[in-house]
Amino acid sequence: MKQLLIFKPLLYLLTLVVFASCTKENIEEAIATSQITVSLKSSNHSDGKVYVDIQDVQIRINENAHDSDAWMSLNTINQGAFNISDLNENTPLLLVDNFNVEGHYVYEIRLVLGYNNFVDINSVLHSLDIENTTPSNLVEMQLNSKRRYDMVIDIDLEKSVSYSADEDMMVLAPKLYTAIRQIEY
Repeated sequence: MKQLLIFKPLLYLLTLVVFASCTKENIEEAIATSQITVSLKSSNHSDGKVYVDIQDVQIRINENAHDSDAWMSLNTINQGAFNISDLNENTPLLLVDNFNVEGHYVYEIRLVLGYNNFVDINSVLHSLDIENTTPSNLVEMQLNSKRRYDMVIDIDLEKSVSYSADEDMMVLAPKLYTAIRQIEY
C-alpha cells in the first residue's frame, strides 16, 4: 500500500509533463503558421459544359521556379474532372481547406491539370488538347503567421477554350485570375 502512495504522485507528475509538452508544441506550431483555403470559380460561361481535370494546387515558395523544392502542394481535397461552367461566385469548388503553411513568400499559385479535359457541345463530348498542364498566376505576397488566406482562382472560360483550325481540335489554355483575402485570427 505504501508503494502505491509513492507512485501515485509520480504518475500524476508524469501525466502533467506529457500533456504540457504536447500543448506547448501545438501552440508554437499554430503561432508560426498561416492557413490557406483555395476555391475555383468561373466568372463567365461557355456555350458548352467545360470539364477540367484538376489534380493538385501548388504555390511557388522559391524565387527560382526550376528548383526541386520551389513548389509546395497544398493537399487538394477535390480532385478529378469538374464542370467548370457551373462554378460561379455563389457556387465555387473548394480545392484546399485550411491548409497550414509556414510564413513563406509566395510567388505564384498554380493548378496541376490531368489529361481528362473535355467540352460538351450539343451533347457531344470533344476532348480538349491542353497547352499547359500547370497554368499559374503570379501572387507575389508574404504569408504572415496567424493569418488565414482565402484564395479564389477565377478561370476565364471565354479566353481559355478555343478551336484550333490548324490541328482541327478544341484547345484548353487556362487563363487564371486570383483574388486573395487575408483574415487575422
